[in-house]
Amino acid sequence: MQTLYLALALFLLLNLGAGLWRVLRGPTAADRMLAAQLFGTTAVAMLLLFAEADGNAALRDVALVFALLAAVTAVAFVRRAWPERGTGT
Repeated sequence: MQTLYLALALFLLLNLGAGLWRVLRGPTAADRMLAAQLFGTTAVAMLLLFAEADGNAALRDVALVFALLAAVTAVAFVRRAWPERGTGT
């Protein structure tokens, strides 16, 4: 089972290469942000796979921190990229 987890982690690492290409070639800031979100999600998935393969519970905690950081990053991007316009209130 450990080999399967490591093979899946390698597959996710290859997906990061595709995401890096999107970051470098993305036509808009939103495309780049979605690719950055892919990095965060993939990092969480890889850490969870490594935690299961190695039996290291601390990696689960690190994955949780990465997931929280990815959510905060997305909110910060949206607030910066699309500032509120006058709502009239």
